[in-house]
Amino acid sequence: MTLKNRISLLVSLLFTILFGLASTVIFVLYSNFRKEEFRERLEIKALSNIKLLVDVKEVDEQLLKMIDQNSINKLYDEKTLVFDSHFKLIYSSIDDAKINWSVEDLKYLKKHKTFFKQQGDYEVYGVFYDTKDKDFYALISATDDYGKRKLLFLRYTLVVSYIFFTCLCWVLTSFMVRKAMNPLGLFHQKIKNINENNLDTRIESKSNKDEIDLIANEFNFMMDRIEVSYQRQKEFTAHASHELRTPLSRITAQIENTIADSTTSLKGKNFLTAILSDVNHLTELISSLLILSKIDTNKNNEDNEIHRMDEILFSAIENLKKSFPDFVILFEIEESENLDTALEIKGNKNLLEIAVINVLKNACVYSDNQQALLKISAPEDHLIISILNTGKTLSESEQKNLFEPFMRGENSKGTSGFGLGLRIVNRILKLHKSHITYTTPEDNVNLFQLFFH
Repeated sequence: MTLKNRISLLVSLLFTILFGLASTVIFVLYSNFRKEEFRERLEIKALSNIKLLVDVKEVDEQLLKMIDQNSINKLYDEKTLVFDSHFKLIYSSIDDAKINWSVEDLKYLKKHKTFFKQQGDYEVYGVFYDTKDKDFYALISATDDYGKRKLLFLRYTLVVSYIFFTCLCWVLTSFMVRKAMNPLGLFHQKIKNINENNLDTRIESKSNKDEIDLIANEFNFMMDRIEVSYQRQKEFTAHASHELRTPLSRITAQIENTIADSTTSLKGKNFLTAILSDVNHLTELISSLLILSKIDTNKNNEDNEIHRMDEILFSAIENLKKSFPDFVILFEIEESENLDTALEIKGNKNLLEIAVINVLKNACVYSDNQQALLKISAPEDHLIISILNTGKTLSESEQKNLFEPFMRGENSKGTSGFGLGLRIVNRILKLHKSHITYTTPEDNVNLFQLFFH
C-alpha cells in the first residue's frame, strides 16, 4: 500500500470513529436529558394534584378530575393515583391507563421520598408528600410521545449524517491527500528517471519549506556530490586511458619492428607475435574506455548536425572490411515514401559510425557462416536498422545483462573481446535518444535492431 493510500485510510478511519463516538454521545446525552425533563414534568403534575387536594378545601375529587381533564399541561396517556397515609387510594384520574403498583412501592416512597422507573412504554414517577396532619403518596404515569418522536428524529438524523459525512470524508480525504502528496509523486518520478546519463537532474523546491522541500534540498545536495565524484572518476579514466595509449603505441611499434627484423629468430617472432596480440587487445580496451569517456563528455554538448544514416552505414561497412575482408554483408532497403526523411539523423557522425561498426563487428564475430543481413526500414517515420546473423544465441538470463559492461555470453567462448562493444552502442544510442534491442526470432538466429526516433 502506498503512503498516500495509507494516510487517506488512517485519516478517514479516524474521522469515522470520532464522528461515530460523537454521534453516540450526543444521542445518549439527549436521551438522558429527555428522561430528566419528563421526570420533572411528572413531578410538577403530581405535586400540583396533591396540593389541590390538601391545600384547597373547596376542591373535591370530582372537581379535581375536571380540572385535570381540561388542563393545558395534560400529558399523553396520563394516569394519576393519590394515596393517604394508610395506603388507601383517595384519588384516581379518569384515564383508562393503568399503573401497576404495590404497597411495597408506597413504603419505598416513604423511605426514599421519590422514584422514577420505566413500565413498558410508560414512565412512572412516585412522590411522598408530608404535611402536618397527613402523609400522601402520589403515582403518576404517562408516555412521553412528543419527546420520543424527537429522540427518534435525532437518531435518524445522526445515522444519515454519519453515513453521508463519512462517505464525504473518505472522498475528500483521498482527494486532498493525493493533492498534498503530488509533489512527492513528481519527486519519485524524477528520481526514477535518473541514471548515469542525466546526473545533472535536480528537484525543484518551493519556498514553503515543508518536509518534501527539505528532502528535495538534501537530495539535490547529495546529487551535487555524486555528480562531482562521477565526473572525477570519468576524467581519471579518460586521462589514464589517454596516457596509457602512448607507451602502448611505442611498445607496439617496437614489437612490430623487431618482428620485421631479419635477424630475429623464428621462435622469437612467434613469441613477439603473441605479445603483440595481447598488446593490441589492451589497446582496444583502452580505446573502448576512451570512447565511453567521450560519450559522457559529449552528452551535454551534442552535435546538432544532420547526417544521413545510409552514408554512415556504407562508411562503417568499408571500415569493417579492412579487419574482416571475408565477411559478407547483405544489404536491403525497404522502400517507403518517408525513407529519405527518416534517414536524416541529428547527432554526432563519428559516434554513430562507431555504434554501427560495433554491431556489425558483433554480427561478424558470432556468425557461423561469415555473413549478416543489414536491413533498413522506416515505418511511421521512424528509422529502424536491423542486423541479422545466424549462430549461437543468448539465454534469457544473458539477454537481461547484454548491454552491461564486460558482459559476455556462453557463445563467446574462444572469441576475443572485452564485452564493451554493445555497451558502447547502447550509450551512444541513448545519447541520441534512440535505443537498441536484441531478439532471437528463430533458433540460432540473432537479431539486433537500432531504433531512431
